[in-house]
Amino acid sequence: MIDVDEYIKNAPKEAQEKLREIRELIKELAPEAEEKISYRMPSFKLNGKYLVYFAAFKNHIGFYPFPSGIEEFKKEILQYKSAKGSIQFPLDQPLPVSLIRKIVKFRIKENLERKKGGKVYGRTK
Repeated sequence: MIDVDEYIKNAPKEAQEKLREIRELIKELAPEAEEKISYRMPSFKLNGKYLVYFAAFKNHIGFYPFPSGIEEFKKEILQYKSAKGSIQFPLDQPLPVSLIRKIVKFRIKENLERKKGGKVYGRTK
């Protein structure tokens, strides 16, 4: 089984720096989160629950903040191709670091609320 370092090393050259940038940003915001490969993608897990996944593709970086992360920032992600739980950041454009930062912070807060038994995804645990 590969680790995140190996995943990044094997990713397309155009994507490697962006993958490193996302990884470091998540580590900065959630230093206690566990980094692992899940579903063949880098991911971070906090308090036993996944925060986000990310992956390299031919023309974009896939960022997976779960449906709640998409819903919370739906207006800010309009310029990107997205789906219920994913956003595509084109490789030929700079990463939207401030947006990624806000989404990860939101997911951390959501994770902590779940741990405390509070509201999660708009409903009570």
